[in-house]
Amino acid sequence: MPDFTQLVLFSAAALLLAVTPGPGLFYVAARSLAGGRSDGVASSFGTALGGTVHVLAGALGVSALVLASAELFTALKLAGSAYLVWLGWRMIRSARRDAAAALRGAAAAPPVGAARAFREGVLVEALNPKTAAFFLAFIPQFLDPAQGGVAGQFVLLGLVSVALNTLADLVVAFAAGGIRQGAVARPALIRRLREASGAATVALGVALAAARRPVG
Repeated sequence: MPDFTQLVLFSAAALLLAVTPGPGLFYVAARSLAGGRSDGVASSFGTALGGTVHVLAGALGVSALVLASAELFTALKLAGSAYLVWLGWRMIRSARRDAAAALRGAAAAPPVGAARAFREGVLVEALNPKTAAFFLAFIPQFLDPAQGGVAGQFVLLGLVSVALNTLADLVVAFAAGGIRQGAVARPALIRRLREASGAATVALGVALAAARRPVG
């Protein structure tokens, strides 16, 4: 395994990247604002599983094959892009629908539930080829071939990164869930926050569609 100094340096860099807003973070925020902390926590663990898929795929060489093929990369990025745009648009629509129901005095639609939030979280992360590209570009810089077991080192560092990402997602889930609880009497604020999360998710989906395959 990498030595202690390398592990600390990697963890510090991975932590900085973990708090950088991305599809997973925005999805967790949206789910927490819509369904509370339970949905947010479930979606956090979903994105963790999706990230773990990329870690294992990277260690086994599958990610390298996808990134080396223009066709496979394009197919994955378009699938991920379409899914993000669809999710974001659905977030915006549900926010407006719930706000309209509140004005009429009607009950809002029930939250999607933890199970669905988890499944969607898995897909949000697993369908993002930029995550695969990140792992393949970032982790090898901290591997030590002299220690042997390069694949094992890759998995270890990848799981450290996933754990830090999940920690950041959980912080967002609890923060957004707290905002939701504290703003029960202000449905307009919750609507704007949910719409903003949905719009950000749509924008990330559009950006993913324009992403170029890493070269080299």
